[in-house]
Amino acid sequence: MTSDSNKDRRPNKRFEREPQEFEQKIIDLARVTRVMAGGKRMRFRACVAIGDKKGRVGMGLAKGADVTLAVTKAVNKAKKTLITVPMIKETIPHEIRIKMKAANLLLKPAPKGTGVKAGGALRVVLELAGVPNVVAKILGTNNKINNVLALLEALTRFKKPRREKVTAEKAIVIEK
Repeated sequence: MTSDSNKDRRPNKRFEREPQEFEQKIIDLARVTRVMAGGKRMRFRACVAIGDKKGRVGMGLAKGADVTLAVTKAVNKAKKTLITVPMIKETIPHEIRIKMKAANLLLKPAPKGTGVKAGGALRVVLELAGVPNVVAKILGTNNKINNVLALLEALTRFKKPRREKVTAEKAIVIEK
């Protein structure tokens, strides 16, 4: 073979995906069946959490005929339910206890260097949210979906730090 025949070949480029806006993790994947006339119909239910590790996180729950369809649908739903997590000094603003359905959670701020001390699905969601230091405890059910829903509700209930108070204190210091 001559070197001219190598020119006709396609260049060996690997398929490169564009960097994704959000990182996604599957929290729960279940095979669900529905009894129909003539047999059982099988589908898949996916619970997916997405986050940018910069304070935004969301969760989606969807069913599909196969796993990839269910995950894709869940990711699209999660993008519609994004929330922003308030952070002060690399942790959550204050302690919070939340009870939602059978889920009972406790979230506490942690000093720098502690890391994410949380179990199960809470760890996944808090890491995707980008909270570097937090302590969380699941006190109620082991149901991953209810725990994540309760966590997202807790993250939305944080009191936002007031900017006016800080600027007023700075103004007083400058005047003296």
